[in-house]
Amino acid sequence: MPQRVGPLARTLALPYYEDALPAHDSFHANRVRDLSLRLANECERAVDRDVLSAAAWLHDIGRPLERSGEIDDHGKWATVEAEELLEAKEVPADQLEAIKHCIRAHSIRASSPDPETLEAELLFDADKLDTTGAVGIARLACIVGERSGRAGEKYAVIDDLSAPRRVTSDHPDVSLLQEWARERLDELHTGPARRLGKSRWEFMEDFFARFNDEIGLEGER
Repeated sequence: MPQRVGPLARTLALPYYEDALPAHDSFHANRVRDLSLRLANECERAVDRDVLSAAAWLHDIGRPLERSGEIDDHGKWATVEAEELLEAKEVPADQLEAIKHCIRAHSIRASSPDPETLEAELLFDADKLDTTGAVGIARLACIVGERSGRAGEKYAVIDDLSAPRRVTSDHPDVSLLQEWARERLDELHTGPARRLGKSRWEFMEDFFARFNDEIGLEGER
């Protein structure tokens, strides 16, 4: 019996994440896989869960190379790389094309195509939801750390020590994390994802209200 493509993709993908930073590592890929399948359970239409699982494992395999400047577009690169990996394992053409589309369409970038299948929509939504809620706050903080100090990259000032405790830096304050999350929630495609996103957004609003209160910025912005 041929090996299912979901578990196969996991095996193929894991080595690519060995040099990944926390925001786009194998734990992120695993969370996206689990969440995309959770969303699939709430869909009325049939979902190819094997295609969805495989695409989730493979969608960010190009992130370490993008971070090091070796490639420009991790989604485009991962689509080509996944095709080579899966063709070598004789994955059926229809599954391969479905997985490639999911990977290519997972990014929020303007250069990425829109998801045209339910599986691609679910992968996109699960990936964006990983920047929301409690997990999202931790992950966004990791992204800030990755970008800090790199020319041309936006990053957030977590706190400012100058009196009268207003952010005076030329860089955005921590509310940038809220903006990133809100931007992604506004792009969600499926009903199950939007319902979950609403709950996660409410948590984030409470968190950042408490954050501002703890650092003494309540009412100053």
